[in-house]
Amino acid sequence: MRSDYWDQPAFETIRPRRLLAPVVFNSPHSGRVYPARFLEMARLDHLSIRQSEDAFVDELFGRAPHLGAPLLRAHFPRAYLDVNREPWELDPTMFVEPLSDRFNTASPRVAAGLGTLARVVAENKPIYRGRLTLEDARMRIEGIYHPYHAALQKLLSEAIAGFGVAVLIDCHSMPRIGRHGERAAPDIVLGDRYGTTCAAPLADLVETIFAAAGLRVARNRPYAGGFCTRTYGRPQHGVHALQIEISRHLYMNEVTLQKHEGFEHVKSLLDRLIQTLIGLDLVTLAGNGAPQQKAAE
Repeated sequence: MRSDYWDQPAFETIRPRRLLAPVVFNSPHSGRVYPARFLEMARLDHLSIRQSEDAFVDELFGRAPHLGAPLLRAHFPRAYLDVNREPWELDPTMFVEPLSDRFNTASPRVAAGLGTLARVVAENKPIYRGRLTLEDARMRIEGIYHPYHAALQKLLSEAIAGFGVAVLIDCHSMPRIGRHGERAAPDIVLGDRYGTTCAAPLADLVETIFAAAGLRVARNRPYAGGFCTRTYGRPQHGVHALQIEISRHLYMNEVTLQKHEGFEHVKSLLDRLIQTLIGLDLVTLAGNGAPQQKAAE
């Protein structure tokens, strides 16, 4: 089966002119290039099918390459393929053929309709008119998913080779969370799999930057970090991974998917965050010390 992205890139790596730090920014859910064949298979209108996008997150973190760190971003949408899942996390009800035991068909994400190939978008709206074939799944997973992760691994390996340490910032957005009792809903959720994927001083620093801007920050609840965070985050081997979830209401209208006046404010804050991370001597994270500011050159 020919790739749905045969005539355009499914994702891209935007590299800095000069690599200044071992930080890698990854935006796996902000893609908004919908192949015509996929739209023909879908039962949703163009606005409804976009509800699962981390809309504009790649733009919010878009200054990273200009400041000295690479950005990997998807062009394919999350409704089409989710690279923040296991490679073969598939819902058997979605396919014409029966799925063998080699597929993970029983995960909580599959049960929720949000496997590697999602069954639904937000508000539990089914995506497809009919069933898919396994050949379709193979085209997306072997042709796009695996190359995407190979590109991400390459960036992290280059960071390790050049600096002795690597930091993955996994960039996401979330729907506005309602209040829970007396606790105000967070604006930012940082996920480090409960302290297992990222050095505490780094996560603390990122939380401080957001909190100093007047935002409410939560750690690991309700988002502790997905497949990318838990797969690549290996602090004992010098690779740290931190997931950042930004509430969409801060920068866009969640119904119309249009940016509003808060967009530039959030982008400016993230520019400062990126500059701070690039300005740190992150090699100290390989030990137990807190990250130190680089000496002025």
